[in-house]
Amino acid sequence: MKTLVTGGAGFIGSNLVDKLIKQGIEVTILDDLSTGKKENINPKAKFINCDISIVPQNLLTSYIKGADVVFHTAAKARVQPSIEDPLTFNKANVDGTLNMLYASYKAKISRFVYSASSSAYGNASKFPTPEEHSTDPL
Repeated sequence: MKTLVTGGAGFIGSNLVDKLIKQGIEVTILDDLSTGKKENINPKAKFINCDISIVPQNLLTSYIKGADVVFHTAAKARVQPSIEDPLTFNKANVDGTLNMLYASYKAKISRFVYSASSSAYGNASKFPTPEEHSTDPL
């Protein structure tokens, strides 16, 4: 099995990569290292340093082609900075996600897993917050 993980140098993405590799799954990581750390990258994974919000579609599609699953964990986090600098956050989060969805479609990927942020729950009333909790984005 082959997978591709965006944001594989970040906290969530790198832990996911480690788990996949322990299961014997081949992993390719796409990360621009803007918030992730090079030392988080599992040496058994193939690493491609790129910004998914601006990489040309044909190149992005070629990176994805052959994967069985795409795990999309790349994003800029935190609510307050996204309000203060929405263009930067939209470029990374919106454009990056749309580019990944389109490239996955072009590469005929059958499973795309999007990792949402806890900010979708707003000021949650339960901790840890279960997936079933009502959403109230900030």
